[in-house]
Amino acid sequence: MSITKELQYKFSSKSEEESSKIIKLKIINEHKEQMYLIHRALKQQLKNNRVKNAHSKTRSEVRGGGKKPWKQKGTGRARAGSSRSPLWKGGGIIFGPRKKVYKSKINKKEKRLAINTILANKFSNTIITHSILNNIITPSTKTAISEIKKLGAKIEKQQKLLVIVDKKTKLLYLSFRNIDNLELIEVHSVNVLSLLKADTIIITNCALEQINNTNF
Repeated sequence: MSITKELQYKFSSKSEEESSKIIKLKIINEHKEQMYLIHRALKQQLKNNRVKNAHSKTRSEVRGGGKKPWKQKGTGRARAGSSRSPLWKGGGIIFGPRKKVYKSKINKKEKRLAINTILANKFSNTIITHSILNNIITPSTKTAISEIKKLGAKIEKQQKLLVIVDKKTKLLYLSFRNIDNLELIEVHSVNVLSLLKADTIIITNCALEQINNTNF
């Protein structure tokens, strides 16, 4: 059964702007139903990310072999119709691996419900900020680490950090890319796997508004 839950996020940075923000998320109430839906959404994402790239050519795909190697009778040798037979060197492969794309489907409303439920469950580990790295002109990993620590997040080897922004700029990408265990994504790319892996989530104000308006 789904319910609408109000979450009041407090901004970590002190400024003259609003100090808190209330958003409404439609989530699953019962624990068993939560686990079932999140599990389904996770399986769908992992399956769609899987690609079987190993690919061997059959006798019809190998180049050449159009001409009959020798006449059918009178040579004393076994009859042969193509030099690209699987029995010949350089020929096709019998029952070899073939490229395959795995696809699984889940309803959009179910996927959205799973994402909202994870966000609600990780409410206590979520940090909201008005902006992030807006005061720098050139990319700086040192400044990015300092900014994250000011927000109250820990940067450790065993701690996964997820930063959700409304738009991923080149400056943000270059500043965050060398920080271990940190993932930077845009709000429309929010997914079940990234949310589940994250120990701490940082969301900007604009991204939070889009989440509230269910635009992704």
